[in-house]
Amino acid sequence: MLEQGTLSVNTENIFPIIKKFLYSDNEIFLRELVANAVDATQKIKRLSSLGEYSGELGELQVEIKLDKEAKTLTISDKGIGMTAEEIKKYINQIAFSGATEFVEKYKDQTKEIIGHFGLGFYSAFMVAKKVEILTKSYQDAPAALWSCEGSTSFSIEEAQKEERGTDIILHIAPDSEEFLEKARLTNILNKHCKFLPIKIVFEGDTINNTEPLWVRKPADLQDEDYLKFYKELYPFSPDPLFWIHLNVDYPFNLTGILYFPKVRQDLTVSRDKIQLYSRQVFITDEVKDIVPEFLTLLHGVLDSPDIPLNVSRSYLQADGNVRRISNHIMSKVAEKLNQLFKEKREDYAQKWDDIGLFVKYGAVTEEKFFEKVEKSILFKNIENQYFTLEEYKEKVKAAQTDKDEKVVLLYTTDPEKQHTYIQSAQKRGYDVLQFDTVIDPHFTQRLESKQEKLQIKRVDADSIDKLIEKAETLESVLSESEKEIVKKVFEEVTQNAAKSANRQVSVAIEGLPESEMPVVITQSEMMRRFKEMNVGGAAMMGGAMPEFYQAVVNGNHALIRKIATETDAATQQKLAQQAFDLALLSQHLLSGKSLSDFIERSLSHLV
Repeated sequence: MLEQGTLSVNTENIFPIIKKFLYSDNEIFLRELVANAVDATQKIKRLSSLGEYSGELGELQVEIKLDKEAKTLTISDKGIGMTAEEIKKYINQIAFSGATEFVEKYKDQTKEIIGHFGLGFYSAFMVAKKVEILTKSYQDAPAALWSCEGSTSFSIEEAQKEERGTDIILHIAPDSEEFLEKARLTNILNKHCKFLPIKIVFEGDTINNTEPLWVRKPADLQDEDYLKFYKELYPFSPDPLFWIHLNVDYPFNLTGILYFPKVRQDLTVSRDKIQLYSRQVFITDEVKDIVPEFLTLLHGVLDSPDIPLNVSRSYLQADGNVRRISNHIMSKVAEKLNQLFKEKREDYAQKWDDIGLFVKYGAVTEEKFFEKVEKSILFKNIENQYFTLEEYKEKVKAAQTDKDEKVVLLYTTDPEKQHTYIQSAQKRGYDVLQFDTVIDPHFTQRLESKQEKLQIKRVDADSIDKLIEKAETLESVLSESEKEIVKKVFEEVTQNAAKSANRQVSVAIEGLPESEMPVVITQSEMMRRFKEMNVGGAAMMGGAMPEFYQAVVNGNHALIRKIATETDAATQQKLAQQAFDLALLSQHLLSGKSLSDFIERSLSHLV
């Protein structure tokens, strides 16, 4: 007997809304329908195990069949099936009641919606002009055929179907015929259904691994298993450094494996490699609203049915389960780092260059994470030795404590470019760290804010005596009148140079060791950090901001003494220009015509 009716939904245009807004990508329909089929299959297995179903289970799998001539796509399962009454209840009433509520609640923020609504079946109408359900319940009831052509009208009638289960038959719409291509469907299935717990067959090929690594017990796995699975997830990536296997069932459900990749300078390339699943159904690889941002640098899989997927992203951050899951993952990552540091310190130090950026990024952006890993953060000096902060402070405090009793840490961002300054520091018995990641300007700020008696300066931030100010400093041998002469000459030279480059240079006369360069170019730590931490800000303000440097003239150098006593103004100017250009050259600040002029002057003394 044919029965016709109207879906219990008030919104007449529900189908256009579903098609346009319910999911951000129409390929999701296949994920939803296959996931529903898997769910129905798992239910019959459960009923059988409880003794509530005594029939033969048969081969439990989900099959996807493509008929290009008929322009149909069929998703078949051998699950619990439905009676006609259950179709009316679950398809006609509850789902569309939910659809109405969804549209009303999110009509103004549909673009923020992510994944999986419990309206999964109706995603079929994103690609189909007509959808049929042919189903036979595991209970003793006739098979039924439900049919709907994308309006609020449907028909339902008795049908012939021998086997238990459900066939969802999609009559693909003209504007969605891409989903009649085998390659397109294979790609979708590989993306969304690769790890579903029930066998998925398409065109005779098994699509999925029903027991992915994260659902297995860590005790049953070897290192090679984790590495093999990583290659399955990221075929073209180098091996990870180490990993964490997550398995929590209270107060929330969470499984997964997080891998620590090599993280160098480029933060953006490394991001968005964590895949989020819900009961082995792929949902998204955008997890920044679910875990702290720095953890998006990790790779791997998270699987949790307790992460709400039917709400706007803004809601996620306020969700209690999401916060607990996020904090748990962060704690587990910190525990792993601390464990490796304590148990395998040498190996940990060897991996530090590859994970240091990640750890520092976490320390800068998440206070709780910094507190957990603070004692496991390593500092590498130019001798490639690794220390904790307390170890390093103990190492350098005798030589590098200033007159205010602050321990001054010196660092370089490029040992080659800053070699002259490093040499000067080493002559004083100072040690120099390597801070060469994009996060280090922010990291040094965080360290200084946490440590009262600590200062951090780049090795070229000041002249050698002022870099770490002591109670006694070397005086210049120049008289006051000679200092005025020298300062005036160098101010003329620096002003001329400023015209050809977007920089401002002040001049100071200091008493440095005779062995130091005649002129040293420095840039204050504060000015450099301001520049490094505001990359791009200058462009937004309408142009590049000028660079501010100081030319420290060594009043004890023989060349400077010669300039002070030289009576010929032209010679005086030439010598000062050469000394200043040498200082610029040492900082890689000499280029263009200024560099050509310097080379020409230098060569003129050789012939």
